[in-house]
Amino acid sequence: MSRDICVHTWPCSYYLELEKQWVPGKLSLTSLSLKFMTDKTREILVNFPLSSIIEIKKEASYFIFSSITILEKDHNKHWFSSLQPSRNVVFSIIEHFWRELLLSQSGAAVEESSSPMTKGKELTGLMACTQKRLEDTARVLHHQGKQLDSISRGLDKMESDLDVADRLLTELESPSWWPFSFKLWKIPSETKPKWDASMASSKAFGKEGIVIKIPAVISQKTESHVKPGRLTVLVSGLEIQNSDSLLMHRFEREEVDDIKVHTPYEISIRQRFIGKPDIAYRLISAKMPEVIPILEMQFSKKIEFLEDALMLRSTRTSPLAEKGYSVWHADPEETKRSRVGCRNRAGETG
Repeated sequence: MSRDICVHTWPCSYYLELEKQWVPGKLSLTSLSLKFMTDKTREILVNFPLSSIIEIKKEASYFIFSSITILEKDHNKHWFSSLQPSRNVVFSIIEHFWRELLLSQSGAAVEESSSPMTKGKELTGLMACTQKRLEDTARVLHHQGKQLDSISRGLDKMESDLDVADRLLTELESPSWWPFSFKLWKIPSETKPKWDASMASSKAFGKEGIVIKIPAVISQKTESHVKPGRLTVLVSGLEIQNSDSLLMHRFEREEVDDIKVHTPYEISIRQRFIGKPDIAYRLISAKMPEVIPILEMQFSKKIEFLEDALMLRSTRTSPLAEKGYSVWHADPEETKRSRVGCRNRAGETG
């Protein structure tokens, strides 16, 4: 897990069973593991892979303090309490990454933590991930080609409308009842059929396909409240849905004012308004590294990589670095320093 990337860090307390006391510190989540470091001695008391977890629950210690318990395969039970900004936020994000790891078809992350890969497996994984990226890119380019066709049809319609306007203006200047009018017998027979064809094709183009859809943990306004849901990337915009697949909000492509990439697993989307509050959503997902390159292609002038994401983006390489889970790759020493010095973002939802 030397190349594991820190997803989020929360202040909390960990219960030491032998000493029967709570120790303050920080709980850090990566895409493949979970660890707890004390504030006083900077000692790592807990560090285990997500693949070893068999149960995550919300419980209460001494029937008073709200806590999260994590049970490992060897039946070691870990208690975390005093979680900030809230127990629900921490639980939702950890559970999301744990479930996505378990549900992953390739199982590449589990293999990385348990057994070394052979050269043949590495090449096969690289080819599979490269093929997937090419398919995503081809899909986006195909839809963009359709957009260009639609623009061309729109220009044809504008030209047709200008012809109609020119005819009407000419008839106003020289009325049709005027005996010497040369426009009396000129009838634009193709004007109406052209308009109908343009409208029909525009309606057909409105039904655009989905580029990619991923599960995510979503927050809005109050950062201490999160809910599971989905992010859908369309060529025409972005859709955010809840866990019941009900639409929470749709951003048309031109309505998106900025997209900020906080980490390879966390982004925020905002639409600005004058005279009323902005609409903003923050999303965390284990599959976000697959979406960010597509967003970067579609919103190249509106996307911004913040400090934590920019450090990793500067050395972007093949998806093999995360065995198909990430499109970013950081230098091992740099990543190690960033993991140890992973700054506290407790005030954020992720």
